[in-house]
Amino acid sequence: METWKLNLISVWLGCFFTGLAMSEILPFLPLYIEQLGVHDHQALSIWSGLVFSGTFLVSSVVAPLWGSLADRKGRKLMLLRAALGMAIVMVLQGFAQNVWQLFILRTLMGLTSGYIPNAMALVASQVPRDKSGWALGTLSTGQVAGVIIGPLIGGFMADHLGLRTVFFVTGGLLFTSFLITLFLIKERVVPVSKANRLSGKAVFTSLPYPMLILSLFVTTMMIQLANGSISPILTLFIRNLADNTQNIAFISGVIAAVPGVSALLSAPRLGKLGDRIGAHRVLIAALIFCFVLFCLMATINTPVQLGILRFMLGFGDGALMPAVQALLVKYSSDQVTGRIFGYNQSFMYLGNVVGPLIGSSVSAMMGFRWVFLVTAILVLFNAAQVWWSFRKLPAKRRI
Repeated sequence: METWKLNLISVWLGCFFTGLAMSEILPFLPLYIEQLGVHDHQALSIWSGLVFSGTFLVSSVVAPLWGSLADRKGRKLMLLRAALGMAIVMVLQGFAQNVWQLFILRTLMGLTSGYIPNAMALVASQVPRDKSGWALGTLSTGQVAGVIIGPLIGGFMADHLGLRTVFFVTGGLLFTSFLITLFLIKERVVPVSKANRLSGKAVFTSLPYPMLILSLFVTTMMIQLANGSISPILTLFIRNLADNTQNIAFISGVIAAVPGVSALLSAPRLGKLGDRIGAHRVLIAALIFCFVLFCLMATINTPVQLGILRFMLGFGDGALMPAVQALLVKYSSDQVTGRIFGYNQSFMYLGNVVGPLIGSSVSAMMGFRWVFLVTAILVLFNAAQVWWSFRKLPAKRRI
């Protein structure tokens, strides 16, 4: 088997276990905070926000540093660092005795970030260019599959084995990612020496189209922002729509998960389509498709209608991030790929932080339905920005 194919299978498994591990924990963090002694409703909301956002804030700051190190030392080392670091910190969270300890450990979790972006960069740097869209689309299904299955496993363990057990099992899954990476992934490192390493400014001046790369960074942020803006109000909106609120948690879980199913089905096919007709065309079409769906979500009257539209939204999600990753590879050189993916990861984490803040603020001031409309407008602006960025390129340079 060719090395790049073996690496694709190996990092797919690593991304699957990483997605599985992270999604097992996140839905139940507020319950764990409550178990650690925070019972006041307002305090519980504040601590939940701090514990969630602390990880992403730190990750957004350190991501470019890990990208720089990846260029000098290789991406496999970064995968090993992330997997082992996450495993250790996750187990320690299971031993937390108060919310301050949990907050500190979740913040430290941000220092261990980067498995999935480095996996994307590793595959992107090794796969043949004409197969990059398909390979990155296939790789994205690993994380998506883990994210879909994780809450089911985490919920079962939380109910039957206790919340702390979830952290210990999750740590074991992350250690499995470490072992897969250590023994299966092969990388031919072409290190960038310290003398030849470019400064942050020089990285962008070395790019043929730096403004295009910046536009793709903003698109990455917008993808995460659009998904994150809905998260804080989704369950409340569904409860507002539903006649029967007895199974609201289950209904909300299904509606939250359905985009992952359609993204899982569509990502490899849309990645291959991008290889054939141009990833930028797929990206713009997917953004416009998501804009239309968000507008429709603002008008629905039943949870079933919302579930159908979110299932369709997954087809757009399945195209977006692989297309961005493929375009970043196309318009950057091997010398700076790690740095570019590191910067891109920072924008991704910024979207994870800003999205929920926008969603909760708009909801509080204007109501649930306006969250979908504001998100739709932001996505439309982003589609126009990407279209304009590619329109300025010479036709022969477009994918």
